[in-house]
This record gives sequence, C-alpha cells and structure tokens, in this order.
Amino acid sequence: MSVPPAALASRVLFRWPLRVYYEDTDAGGVVYYANYLKFFERCRTEWLRAVGVDQRTLAAEHGLMFVVVRAEIDYKRPARLDDLLEADMHVAKLARVSFEFTQNLTRGAELLAALRVKVACVDSRTLAPKPLPDVIAAPLKAFAP
Repeated sequence: MSVPPAALASRVLFRWPLRVYYEDTDAGGVVYYANYLKFFERCRTEWLRAVGVDQRTLAAEHGLMFVVVRAEIDYKRPARLDDLLEADMHVAKLARVSFEFTQNLTRGAELLAALRVKVACVDSRTLAPKPLPDVIAAPLKAFAP
C-alpha cells in the first residue's frame, strides 16, 4: 500500500509538521498506535484550513460535514517522544461525494506509517451522502490521478 515518500514528492497535496508529546506515547515512550490516526487527521484538517475551509462554517451555513468511511494503516517504524514528524497527503481517488487520500508519516526520510483513508461528504443532519462542494473538489482535481 505505501510508496516511499520521495517517489510521491511530485504528487504531494499538503505537508504538516508534528511533534510527539508525552501525551502521545505509551508507557514505553513509543507513540500509541491510535495516535497515528490523530496525526493524519490533523494534517487533513490543516489542509482544509489552508484552502480556506472552516468546518464549523461548512456545517452551520451549508449543512455539510466530512466523515471517515474507511481507514487502513500500515505501521512501519515506531515514533518516540520528542520526535519531529511530518504528515503528508496524496490524492488517491476523487469521486462525486467522497475522496481518498494516501498519507505518510515520516521522520526525516524514514517512513513510520502509511494510511489510506476514504472521506465522504454528508448532510450534517441526516448523514446522507452529498456532493463535494466546489471549494473542496477544485483544489483536489489538480492532484487527482
């Protein structure tokens, strides 16, 4: 599933730096496995901010929100307390109501974890699928395979 970060450099949609804090680790000082999903989520959330999408406004004014439909993660190497990491996003697939990303978490050139995640746009009241708004679909189209 994962591709080395250097091979994807030209397809990177967004990168976000992260620091591992004590709260992210288990008793052994290694990042707790579920926290990798939080790191990847932060990257996607910061990308939305970077393209001008406020999720609270999207819900309040347009009645839309995003939900994770599927997530598949491969753990390669452990991250540890105080590590400086980088999460990135690559568009894997763009559809009318959903998008899929592959994401890598790296420490320098070392791949620590790889994620494939599918996110759907839904009506915030009914949770029924809704088409992606142009403000989201437009920046993704340039990176879609």
